[in-house]
Amino acid sequence: MHAFDVLGDPVRRRILELLADGERPAGEVGAVVQAEFGISQPAVSQHLRVLRENGFATVRAQGTRRLYAVDPTPLAEVDRWLARYRGFWEQRLDALGTELARGRRERRSAPPAPDGGAGGPAGTGDARS
Repeated sequence: MHAFDVLGDPVRRRILELLADGERPAGEVGAVVQAEFGISQPAVSQHLRVLRENGFATVRAQGTRRLYAVDPTPLAEVDRWLARYRGFWEQRLDALGTELARGRRERRSAPPAPDGGAGGPAGTGDARS
């Protein structure tokens, strides 16, 4: 399964979000995901298995509990693949930041309106009778 097939599923993305904070028991992950997505425990187990089999999660036994954690290796591979495209959105974000800064400078340097408000001089509104 391709990394984007794995990550394309909102349940699996949510599981990874939960695991990003650290190792968690399968039961705890299952309870959160079942409540949020309204799916069964076997369905959660299937998603955990897909993550595990595709290298996105690890599992270790602790007594009768199964503790899941994120394996960052495939995420690093996804990040490397995305690197060639990152420039597209970084350029746009940089341009947006420049435009926002320019707008702030223009507002700071603009003279105040004669009536002290933004609506122009008093009595010049669009009053239709």
